[in-house]
Amino acid sequence: MILVADSGSTKCDWVLIGKNKKKIKRVRTKGLNPAILKEEDLVKIIEKNETLRKYKTSIEQVYFFGAGCNTEKSKSSISKVLLSQFTNTTKFYVNEDLMLAALSITSKPAVVCILGTGSNCCFFNGEEVLQKNLAMGYLLMDEGSGNHLGKELLKKYFYNKMPQDLQFSFEKEFKLNPQKVISKLYTSKAPNKYLAKHARFLFENIEHPFCQEIINKSINEFVENQLKEYREELASYPVYFIGSVAYFSQNLINEKLQDKNIKPSKRFVRRPLQSFIQRIKNGEEVFKNIKTKELNYH
Repeated sequence: MILVADSGSTKCDWVLIGKNKKKIKRVRTKGLNPAILKEEDLVKIIEKNETLRKYKTSIEQVYFFGAGCNTEKSKSSISKVLLSQFTNTTKFYVNEDLMLAALSITSKPAVVCILGTGSNCCFFNGEEVLQKNLAMGYLLMDEGSGNHLGKELLKKYFYNKMPQDLQFSFEKEFKLNPQKVISKLYTSKAPNKYLAKHARFLFENIEHPFCQEIINKSINEFVENQLKEYREELASYPVYFIGSVAYFSQNLINEKLQDKNIKPSKRFVRRPLQSFIQRIKNGEEVFKNIKTKELNYH
């Protein structure tokens, strides 16, 4: 049995795949971020889940991709916890969530862009992901992301710059009491996700020039600040886009790439975990070129 995990800081999605490559179970737990949680807390999260407990001795392969798994110390920490729980594992892999994005779409070198709740960009050389800019989160960066789009949309609304034909629909769909909005932004555990949920309004009304302008501006900032750092790689390798924002704005993205003399992307993946699992079920050699030191056998 194969266990695949995609973990953020707030939630972790686990998928169990049987030997016949059919999905057995999908469960969700709290996030397992080794950068912010102690090992004993990580263990408790796993042990608390009935499904993971039930199948723990049947699991032979574990692939864990998570936020906070970008240093050897954090990888070692989560590895220790996982191996203590799934003791019959013979094939084991831990890496950051950015690697999941890359492997969800290719095993060959490519520039990979993430436009989901947050945004990111890297070059996958077939073995590891390489970044030229640090990811500094939703307060400083994340152009092109859902939370960036949501923030820009809310700013337009509260500055009274939203067209009246959209304003009524926007007010009807969301609770826009100023005090409640401020409370969500400054007291909730995930203000980036709160902002991102407003982005769907832009895609529900993507034919409207007002919405197109906001999306185009945000994508342009992502291209200028992130993607164009990979000019040399883009000359030789394709560019792929991952995430819901990318998926729903792919036509606008490709138009922007053409404007910047960048070859348009031929592939957009909405859900990286789902795409990664499908590659496994299809029998693809997902880890064909990954450095063997990244794989641990015991």
